[in-house]
Amino acid sequence: MNYIEKARVQLTELIKAAYAAAAERGELPAGIELSGSVELPRDAANGDWAANFAMANAKAFRMPPRRAAEIFASALELDGSYFCSCEIAGPGFMNFRLSPRWYAETVENVLAEGADYGRSDALGGQKIMVEFVSANPTGPMHIGNARGGVLGDALAEVLSRAGANVEREFYVNDAGNQIEKFAVSIEARYAQLIKGEDAVEFPEDGYHGDDIRALAELFRAENGDDWLDKPQRERRDAMAQFGLAHNLPQMRADLEKYNIHYDTWFYESTLHASGYVADTCGELTQRGFTYEKEGALWLRTSEIISQKLLAEGKKPEAIEKLGLKDDVLRRANGVYTYFAADIAYHRNKFAVRGFDKVINIWGADHHGHVARLKAALDALGLDGEHRLDIVLMQLVKLLRDGETVRMSKRTGKAISLADLLDEIPVDAARYFFNARAESQMEFDLGLAVRQDSENPVYYVQYAHARICTLLKNLAADGLSVPAAGEARLDLLTDPHEQELIKQLAMLPEEIRAAAADYNTGRINACVTELAARFHRFYTACRIKGAESDLAAARLTLCAAVRQALENGLSVIGVSAPESM
Repeated sequence: MNYIEKARVQLTELIKAAYAAAAERGELPAGIELSGSVELPRDAANGDWAANFAMANAKAFRMPPRRAAEIFASALELDGSYFCSCEIAGPGFMNFRLSPRWYAETVENVLAEGADYGRSDALGGQKIMVEFVSANPTGPMHIGNARGGVLGDALAEVLSRAGANVEREFYVNDAGNQIEKFAVSIEARYAQLIKGEDAVEFPEDGYHGDDIRALAELFRAENGDDWLDKPQRERRDAMAQFGLAHNLPQMRADLEKYNIHYDTWFYESTLHASGYVADTCGELTQRGFTYEKEGALWLRTSEIISQKLLAEGKKPEAIEKLGLKDDVLRRANGVYTYFAADIAYHRNKFAVRGFDKVINIWGADHHGHVARLKAALDALGLDGEHRLDIVLMQLVKLLRDGETVRMSKRTGKAISLADLLDEIPVDAARYFFNARAESQMEFDLGLAVRQDSENPVYYVQYAHARICTLLKNLAADGLSVPAAGEARLDLLTDPHEQELIKQLAMLPEEIRAAAADYNTGRINACVTELAARFHRFYTACRIKGAESDLAAARLTLCAAVRQALENGLSVIGVSAPESM
């Protein structure tokens, strides 16, 4: 349960009830449809909640806002509510203080909900797909995939905990030009192994990594030298499938090590084999959104986007400056483009599998692809503008001792996901990468392995472990967490206790907000602040040696904080150790 939202809703109702009472007494004009809001103030020194109803309605009331606020305050009935006082500030703000009831219920709720604390039905069971990583299977996954993996997985988790029915998907690009290039690259290395490197020219646009050479060596070891005598098409198809059969299991293994588990691995090749790509292009043609030129089939991308922008009020001259272009769907040789397959793939998500919303985590270099794909889905009548969301992920710079790192110390090659996880703990990688996707980030490899308060993941995990140790030690001394409802939580009146409880209440709100704005970094900030407030509370508020009822209440609070830390860390796929 979200006690931030409960307080917001109750305070709004209290203010509306106060207006009705004041209007009935003739102190405020009746029949006004109240506007205004209640918010958490930036500076808690002025109160726990702030309301602007007096200022928002002063014109309708025909009186100074401060006078309206005074009338509201005099009509408020706060007894038994989550609020104990209202103070008027400035031109007419109403500042409210939370009552002991709110603090007590918040702590009780955390322990009552346990592992489910933070969950809600805010998204009402929407069927949502999150597609992320979807790395090219022609080589090892890189650092961008490492960041995208965490962002996608954490986003899927916050959406799930906010009440959506979520599926995680990896789109395997096992068809098209990159697979042909993959096959040609293995073929060239295979031929060089047999004939010598000087005898066979390696394609300039081929994949030059050592992993290709290794695949060629494996292919030769298992199949011998006679594949040079096979027909070219048969040879290349066999080598592509051989390479995919080795690379895909390794990708799965690396992602599993990273604690990322997919519901579906969707293969591009199935779209071609089933005829769904051709069918999708046919549907676009039937709807009048394609044309043929020089033997190729084109999508009227510029027209679709232009019409949309005109409908939104954009001026024609501004649209012309965008330099919009049409897209080839089927080349003159009859081969469908990657864009055509991508349209078919997203059509499948909506029209066949029935997702209400689809979210893709893409690299920033895909920026130009977003409007084109949404336009194609709009042309198919699938409302791509509102049902498809793209989170564009910025670059990562790895640092060690303040210097940029491009090569793995272990392999001497460009750092892959596997290399990274050999060097730093999975928990650190996931915590560090779970920052706002729109921002470039610097990943400090040295900081990620430090075991002190400068390392944020260590700092939060240490708070959890500290509580576990505290509970264990006090239990050995005969002081255990009271049963539900037995602790005198109304005794938690110290400012350190109340600040801790207010942050404790933020987890469900931050999960809801992270699901709404796709910013999973909110969870990092939430648990980091919760850990910080716990450490301050632990320094200021004794448990052992305190009066028995107060000690029991503080012990209950510690147990609630431990649960919230565990839940928050689990959202982003980070463990909550019991000892460190």
